[in-house]
Amino acid sequence: MSRLEAKKPPLFISEPLTKDTVCQSLLLLSRIFKSSYGPAGRLKQLHNGVGGCVCTTSQSSALLRHLSVSSPVLRVLTASVQNHVSRCSDCGLFTAILCCSLIENFRSLNVAPCTVIKITKNLLSLCMDYLKSEACGCQVSVDFSSVETLVCLTNAVLGKCVIIPVKGRRVMDSTVLPGLLIETPEIQLGKPLAVKRTGSNMIKIALFCASMSGDSFSPEEGTIAVRHGISLEVSELNQLLNVGKQLVNDGVGLVVCQKVIHPSLKQYLKENHVMAVDRAGLSLMEPLSRMTGSKPIASIHSLSPGCYGSLKDVSIERVASKHFVHLIPGDTVICSLILCNRSETAWDELKRVCETAEHVLQLTMKEPLALLGGGCTETHLASYIRYKSSSLSTSTFQDLGCSQTQYQLVADGFCRSLESVARSLNHDGGEILTDMVYGHCWFVPSGLLSVSNWSDVVSKCGCGISGNTEDLSWRILEGQSCSPVIRGCPKEPSVKVTDFLTLDCFAAKCSGLQVALETANLVLDLSYVIEDQN
Repeated sequence: MSRLEAKKPPLFISEPLTKDTVCQSLLLLSRIFKSSYGPAGRLKQLHNGVGGCVCTTSQSSALLRHLSVSSPVLRVLTASVQNHVSRCSDCGLFTAILCCSLIENFRSLNVAPCTVIKITKNLLSLCMDYLKSEACGCQVSVDFSSVETLVCLTNAVLGKCVIIPVKGRRVMDSTVLPGLLIETPEIQLGKPLAVKRTGSNMIKIALFCASMSGDSFSPEEGTIAVRHGISLEVSELNQLLNVGKQLVNDGVGLVVCQKVIHPSLKQYLKENHVMAVDRAGLSLMEPLSRMTGSKPIASIHSLSPGCYGSLKDVSIERVASKHFVHLIPGDTVICSLILCNRSETAWDELKRVCETAEHVLQLTMKEPLALLGGGCTETHLASYIRYKSSSLSTSTFQDLGCSQTQYQLVADGFCRSLESVARSLNHDGGEILTDMVYGHCWFVPSGLLSVSNWSDVVSKCGCGISGNTEDLSWRILEGQSCSPVIRGCPKEPSVKVTDFLTLDCFAAKCSGLQVALETANLVLDLSYVIEDQN
């Protein structure tokens, strides 16, 4: 007999943020995120300890997917950041680092969590109002009219880029082609394509998401009654050939099927100068439909003239050892990125970078704004909040139900959390400064033993917009509270030290700021965790 084990009662954990194991896990998670942050972030190798693939990355999407987090409190944090990354693609590490820092700074305050939450909502409102205002000193307008080629590439309707993997080749072999590539191992190079065209020299295309293999009847779908002497296979093949005749009569020149096309139907279509491509896969159905204007056909028993689309041309492309059918549209709403790299791991990392860049470009075209990068938005915003919170009226504290001291404590913790994100960009041990005029972030090279004048060792701020061309005063960014006087960040500095700025995606960073603060509030408000032990 099998042995029955008594059901265990659920485990109640009160005040989880006071438990050493949770705090140590939070600290470790924060160190992982911080050490991966920025252009000089350190790579991490992640594996599950019992075999399987090894992931080498410094990107939040891969880190969060491969990290095993057991604490329910921290799973709330990682799930929130993953949700942000799924929507915005960018600023995942910014969100994670800021959230961890907010929790660490707020839980050490002698302020009730409910009061902290009220104050942080007010601080978030101040931040968002400032970042979206014309007076914002770290906001940059993005002018797409000066990059006409880029606008043509992405299209006004924000087209889609489909990535084609090619491993074992140099990154420099990567290229972008208009339209879509479908891998077809059986097609040979050099043979001319005889594809039927319409009177306007376009190619009419039919797109099938239904199987055309002739075995569409499945035992799982139920029982079918068939008369004696009737063959289901023959009946299905006859139906397929009838579909083929209708496609020929309708002037279709290309048939693309998500699944398999029966060899007899393929041969019939070929004899009538109709090109047939099967096994296209589910992932290509949406971009194919969008690019050609065709409606995916879900049944071989009903075709309507309105379901067809059109293409400008079809060709055969060879990339490394693979053969592709290249579907060329009349416009460039859809394109294919042939992405090359030497190894599987390097290709995966490059693919994530390209997907993020494409998504950020789309977000920026919808809202043509950017924020200064290199830590400057974080330090500038911290300076602004310190300045703003020091001049609030008494009625604000009354409305929030807090004292001025409590507000200042929470505001200072919030500002130190923002500054901790900027400090995370430094991985080489040098000092990090912020100026007392613009509130920008400045990086001092490592190895300098004694410096009497910081102006002698810094040349430009983290984002690159400001050069050390005026008499600025500095402080070391170490997290101590202070109240710098800010007069705003110059849009056009008197001496521009570089033609290239380090910028962050406006939509992604604003979303990350909001997600980090709301998640930290949720975690701080947790009084009990109830875990099922069975």
